[in-house]
Amino acid sequence: MADPAVADPAVAGIGASGEIRAAGGVLWRHGDHGVDVALIHRDRYDDWTLPKGKCEPGEHALATAVREIAEETGIGVTLGRCLGQTRYDSGGRVKLVDYWAARSADRSAFVPNDEVDAMEWVPAAAAPARLTYQRDASLLAQFTRGPADTVPIILLRHASAGSKRTWHGDDLARPLDPGGAADAERLAPLLACFGSCRVISSPATRCVATVTPYVALAGTTAETDAGLTAGPESGPGVNLLKLAGRIVDQDQPTLICAHGENLPVLLAAICARLAASPPAGPSLRKAAWWVLHVAKGTLIAADRYDLAAAVPSSPDAVVPSSQDAR
Repeated sequence: MADPAVADPAVAGIGASGEIRAAGGVLWRHGDHGVDVALIHRDRYDDWTLPKGKCEPGEHALATAVREIAEETGIGVTLGRCLGQTRYDSGGRVKLVDYWAARSADRSAFVPNDEVDAMEWVPAAAAPARLTYQRDASLLAQFTRGPADTVPIILLRHASAGSKRTWHGDDLARPLDPGGAADAERLAPLLACFGSCRVISSPATRCVATVTPYVALAGTTAETDAGLTAGPESGPGVNLLKLAGRIVDQDQPTLICAHGENLPVLLAAICARLAASPPAGPSLRKAAWWVLHVAKGTLIAADRYDLAAAVPSSPDAVVPSSQDAR
């Protein structure tokens, strides 16, 4: 079986000085004869394109994609796999746009607005001929090369919890430090971009606290699994292998929060269960996460994220341009 496509949108929103950063998606739904995608028309440019928009200062690219799609179409979405990035000149500036597969998550009706005067649902196979820009057609081709609907398995490393060396007491009781607590709050809406997931956490206080804001936001509950504890006391990886098997076999959106020591083992075990090679890359930083996108027992893509994927607050990050929206 071929290895999954691996994307690293962790750099989304952090371009070199002068780059315009934006995000959007291929908005899709199940139609009468397969998958339909949403194309938007902008009267200002008289073009048909995909929904997207510029990142606000300090905004994570995931949040930008969800916000901009909702603003331009009126439809809330659940993000799937990262489709890649387009890069082009916009009024003399380089514009970088990250895109995701974006499943329609509600039945809201389109209402014309200041930016978009029309929207049409078009069968995915017919959509390329309707698009004004070749770069959009290439993104759509990337979308149609894989299944539209995937199930996320999110592997999250807990946020910062100070140092083991300065902590006195049971390591499982070590709490998040102030920075880690702030990161847990920032994580919640970003993880929610992938929908409402079953949450499984190491019983360590720092892991449970990392997912608590997401649990509250998503309206779900968290369960703990002792097999996700770190250190020699957790024993061999047999518990992680069993957990990996259950997660894959249950085929439901799942978020797992654990430790730097055991997440690579769990990642490898889940990929092995899916008959795929684990994605390459360094160990996750604290408060960083993998999203494994699975369809019918196959690993379709693996996307890596962290909290740094936000537009810097410098005025140079977002520059108005009469051609920017193109």
